[in-house]
Amino acid sequence: MEMQDTGTPRKVLGQVKWFDPTKGFGFVISEEGGPDILLHANVLRNFGQGSVVDGSEITIMVQDTQRGLQATEVLSITPPASEEALPLRDMVEFTAEDIANRPIEPARVKWFDKGKGFGFANVFGKNEDVFVHVEVLRRSGLSDLQSGEAVGLRMVDGERGRMAIQVIGWEAVAK
Repeated sequence: MEMQDTGTPRKVLGQVKWFDPTKGFGFVISEEGGPDILLHANVLRNFGQGSVVDGSEITIMVQDTQRGLQATEVLSITPPASEEALPLRDMVEFTAEDIANRPIEPARVKWFDKGKGFGFANVFGKNEDVFVHVEVLRRSGLSDLQSGEAVGLRMVDGERGRMAIQVIGWEAVAK
């Protein structure tokens, strides 16, 4: 059955209520109120991310459809500020500017376990594992990573080896 669009696209500022990369969708709450807005994984991937952390501020284009409000494009995502998050010891001395000045290296996720709170990735052409902490993902605006997913990493040498200090969806890096 073909879905008909019943309204003109409009820009909405809201907050990610929840997003489940396994299910392939989630919902956004508009700051203006109203019904929840469907955020499909394909729309998020077009922005360059495979997931988004709950509570992120998000600017999207939405369209009224026969099935309700749906996001058609993601314009921006700002991860939630978290006062209660403990700083990672290896990242304490890095400012946002220091992180942004580090090169982005292409990598592939080896594995990531959200329940354990960490995982590993490999930089293309290198055998070493790069540690990826769930807090780094959250600060990067992501909620999860899939094995085999291509990402861009900014890294530091930590107490126990290489670790990511920022993770960027590969499609966003390639833009």
